[in-house]
Amino acid sequence: MTKTDALSVAGQARALPALYRIAALASDHPQPQTTQLALAAVVEVWNAPGATIMLINPESGRLEIEAQHGLSPHADPWYFEIGQGLPGWSALHASPVLASDITLEPRYRALRDNTLCQMVAPLLVDERVLGVITVDRDRAAGFDETDLQILVRLADETARVLRRLWLLEQLQGKANQLESLITIGQSLVGKLESRELFDSLTRDACHILAGRSCALYLHDNARDTVRCVALYSPVETQCPEGELPADACLVGVTVHTALQTEFADIQSAEFRSLADLPDDPALHSVLITPLIYEDDVLGVLAVFSGRVQRFDNDAKRLSAGLANLGAVALENARLYARVFQSEETLRKNEQLTTLGLLAAEIAHEIRNPLTVLKLLHGGLGLDFAPDDPRRTDMRVIGEKLDQLEAIVMRVLQFGKSPSANLHSRWSLVDIINDTLVLVRLKLAQAKIKLHFETPGVSPVVDGHMGQLQQVLLNLILNSTHAMPDGGTITLALGTERRGGAACTTLDVSDTGGGIPPEISHRIFDSFLSGRPDGTGLGLAIAKRVLLSHHGDIFLMSTGPEGTTLRVILPLAH
Repeated sequence: MTKTDALSVAGQARALPALYRIAALASDHPQPQTTQLALAAVVEVWNAPGATIMLINPESGRLEIEAQHGLSPHADPWYFEIGQGLPGWSALHASPVLASDITLEPRYRALRDNTLCQMVAPLLVDERVLGVITVDRDRAAGFDETDLQILVRLADETARVLRRLWLLEQLQGKANQLESLITIGQSLVGKLESRELFDSLTRDACHILAGRSCALYLHDNARDTVRCVALYSPVETQCPEGELPADACLVGVTVHTALQTEFADIQSAEFRSLADLPDDPALHSVLITPLIYEDDVLGVLAVFSGRVQRFDNDAKRLSAGLANLGAVALENARLYARVFQSEETLRKNEQLTTLGLLAAEIAHEIRNPLTVLKLLHGGLGLDFAPDDPRRTDMRVIGEKLDQLEAIVMRVLQFGKSPSANLHSRWSLVDIINDTLVLVRLKLAQAKIKLHFETPGVSPVVDGHMGQLQQVLLNLILNSTHAMPDGGTITLALGTERRGGAACTTLDVSDTGGGIPPEISHRIFDSFLSGRPDGTGLGLAIAKRVLLSHHGDIFLMSTGPEGTTLRVILPLAH
C-alpha cells in the first residue's frame, strides 16, 4: 500500500492542493525561493504558527534552517547536529516523528517559545536524507497520525522537487564549466608567448576551480628539477624562486608518478619544510595535476584551496582538462619559439651568404688590377745594387703582391658551391611542403591563410634543396610583411616553355597593399627594401640562386589587390 493510499479521502483532499503547489515549483525558481514557497504550502495546510525546512550541509554535516515560518529572528543557533532534537533524530533514522506534547518529549529542543506539539518528516530521495520539515502547534495534541502521513507525503514531494532543481543546477553548472573550458582552450592554444601562456593558465584554472591561488611548475627532466614559473592569487603571495630538486618538493610526487594527486592540508607539520609551496598561510588543500605531452611530464598545475576540503571528481576532471590544454599550448609555444629561432638563423645565414657573394665580387674585381700591377712590377727590370735600400723595397713589394693574389684566390675558391650539392634531383612539391612546415606557426600568428593545391604529379627539378627552400621562405616571409593585418597567400604550380625547354612555374601571390611603384622595377637589386627594418637582400639572393639553377624570378603583377611573383625552374630531364 502506498503512502497516498494510506491517507483517508479527507486527508488526500487536504494534501492535494499543497502537493500541486509544491510540484509546480520544479520550474525555474532558485533553491531559497523554492524552499520558502514549499514551506508556505505546508503551513497553509494546518495554518501552523511555526514551521521550518532544514537541509543537511554537506560540508558541516549539520541540519541548517533553509526556510522558516514563525521563528524569532534572534533564535540561536539555527542548526541541529544529526541526532540532536526531533529534527536530528528524524534525519538520523530517516523516519517521521510526532511529539503530541513536547513537555513529555526529552528529545525536543525549542526554536519557538509557544510550541507544545511538533511533527517532523524527513526529506528522502532514493533513501538519502536531504533534510527535514518541522511543523509546530501551540497546543498539545495539535496533530494526529493522519496529519503526520500528510506531512510525509508533502515532504516526499518537496524532496523530489529539490532534487530535481539541484540536478538542473548541477547540469547548468557543468554546461557553464564546459563552455568555460572550451573558451579557455581556444584562448590557451592561441597564446604563443610563454609568459602570457603561464599567466593565463594559472588565472583561468584558479577561477574555474574556485581556488584561492594556482601555481604552474615546469619540470626539467635532465636535471630532475622543478621551477615555479607562474603564481596567480588575489592576495600578495610569493612564488618559490629558482630550480628545486623534484624529490624535495610536494609537486615531485606528481612529476614522478605522472598521476593527479591531492593533499588535504598543507599547513600540517609534515609539509612545512617543503620549499615549493607558496608562502600564504591561508592555503590548505591542494590538487596537483601533471601536464603531459607524448608521455613526457612537462610540469604540473597546482590549485590551492583556502579551506580543508576534498576535491570532487568534477574538479579533478576539470583540472585534468586544463592541464591537457596547457600541455598542448606549452608545446606549441616551444615549437613557435624554435621556428623563430630557425628564422633568425636563416636570416643570419642569408646575411653571411650575401657577404660571401660581395666578398667574391670584390675579390674578382681586385684580381684584374692586381694582375696588371704584378706584370708591370715584373717588367720594370729594376736591378739595384745589393747595398741599395731600394732593392729590399722592391723585394717586399713583390712579396706583398703575391700575398694579395693568394688572398684573392682563396676568397674566390671559398665562394664556389660544390657541384654535387647543386645538381640533385628533388620533387618541387616536397620542397614546398617542407618549407610550409617551417612557417605554419608564423602564418597562424599573423592570421594569414595559405592555399596550395598539390598537383597529381609533382614537377621534378635539379638543384640544391636548401637554396630553393631559402628562395621560397624569403618569398613567403616578404608576403607576410606585406599583410600586417592578415590576409591570404596562394601558391600555384604551372608549366611553360622557355627557350625551347620545358619549365615549371610557381606563382606566389598575396593580398597585401602591393609594391610601391617607385621601386617595383628594382626589387631584385641588393639592399633595396620598402620596409624600415628590411635588409633588401631576400629577393636579390632569390634572384641569384634561381639564376644559378638556370631559372629566374619575375614580378608578374602588383597593386592594391596584392602582388604576384613567378618563379621559373627547368624541369629535370
